[in-house]
Amino acid sequence: MKPQRTPWISYAVILLGSVLMVFPFLDMVFSSFKSASEYASLRYSLLPQTFVFDNYKLAFEQLKLAMLFKNSLLRSVSITLLVLLTSSLAGYVLAKLKFPGKQLIFRFILATMMFPAFLFFIPNYYITVHFPLAGGNDLFGAGGSGGLAASQLGLIVPFAVSGFGIFLMRQFIMGIEDAYIEAARIDGARELRIFAQLVLPMTAPVLATLAIFEFINSWNEFIWALLMNSVNTDLATLPVGIQMLKSHLDPTLTQPLVMAGLVIATVPVLLAFILLQKHYVRGMMNSGLK
Repeated sequence: MKPQRTPWISYAVILLGSVLMVFPFLDMVFSSFKSASEYASLRYSLLPQTFVFDNYKLAFEQLKLAMLFKNSLLRSVSITLLVLLTSSLAGYVLAKLKFPGKQLIFRFILATMMFPAFLFFIPNYYITVHFPLAGGNDLFGAGGSGGLAASQLGLIVPFAVSGFGIFLMRQFIMGIEDAYIEAARIDGARELRIFAQLVLPMTAPVLATLAIFEFINSWNEFIWALLMNSVNTDLATLPVGIQMLKSHLDPTLTQPLVMAGLVIATVPVLLAFILLQKHYVRGMMNSGLK
């Protein structure tokens, strides 16, 4: 009988990794309660000497946090719902329907995942600004004051479809037995009803996984939101507003306020992950992703 190995080394490694991962977050939280003079001090301390709760009040006032939070939440929820809809529909079509060119279309979708996202920002920007009959534009996309970029649609529409989301949904739906779908077709159900009432409920775990990915990516996205902010400053999101405050004012005075804003910006992401954690783990396992 082989002697059992002592697992304390594994536990120590896991504990050390956990501390290294959690420490920056704890530093952000405690820094949000420090005064400006204490934060600028050369002597570092994790815990504040005096908890300054006014930082959160000032963050709401100087960062216009209510407007930034509303824009970020509206954008992230809208993009997440649109991506879930388009990805599940496209995934079902590519997984279960037969038509010429299906594999070519799927390979083209996979190819879009190989390019960095910023390569599409310039063409997307021109399409958004010169979108026909939007923001005062004429039929040819001229003469307006920003097109879709002047409204919330400019933050949402370019991200309504996700190549990764389509790939993830296709891989999951391919694992659903064809017998269920064939039985529904024999009973006279049309494809849309089969998708909505049969296939979609089975994809709840992977939908939750995709929802977490898209919500976090949309919430943290910065470059495109900054471009839209250049057209309409009322469209600023939390990452843009916090970065603008950090860039234009004295960081030694505003850094605790920035930390308070970052703490508030982190709360929705943590809540989304906590609420969907079980489905997330199940979806990752069932989709074959490691």
